[in-house]
Amino acid sequence: MKATVNNKEFLIKEHPSEPFSFEVNGKPVVLDAYMNRNGMLCFLYNSHSYQAELISYNENDKVAVIKLNNNRYEIKLKDDTDLLLEQLGIGSKSNKVQSIKAPMPGLVLQVIVKEGDTVKKGDGLLVLEAMKMENLIKAQGEGKVKKVHITKGAKVEKNQPMIEME
Repeated sequence: MKATVNNKEFLIKEHPSEPFSFEVNGKPVVLDAYMNRNGMLCFLYNSHSYQAELISYNENDKVAVIKLNNNRYEIKLKDDTDLLLEQLGIGSKSNKVQSIKAPMPGLVLQVIVKEGDTVKKGDGLLVLEAMKMENLIKAQGEGKVKKVHITKGAKVEKNQPMIEME
């Protein structure tokens, strides 16, 4: 997961087997923490005491507002799916798709769309065979097909642009 706080990015990996144990930007972080009666998370970190309270959370935008020792922070979260979509060149900020890149090496079995087509979220764009499985690549948002870079039978490499949107 990636969290952005005050324009600083943090890569966070949770250790589910150990409560309050994480890796933040590759460094281990272990908190001595508990939830108090008022619903605040109280914890010790580097010999300092903190109180954290969740003020709001927008599930659609994945934005949390917390109060940490009476200071408010807005935290923008990106889970593994968001990071994969970003890596593939699919914009998650808006409903508009900019570019579709190959998620893995494979063989194009079928191209469903052509230049000039308008697509909506969930529409099938192409079928990609990878690791002996057929994968239907769907539109993650709205857009118009600007350019199709691949044809049926083409071999693609990971992150290779396949379809450009406008």
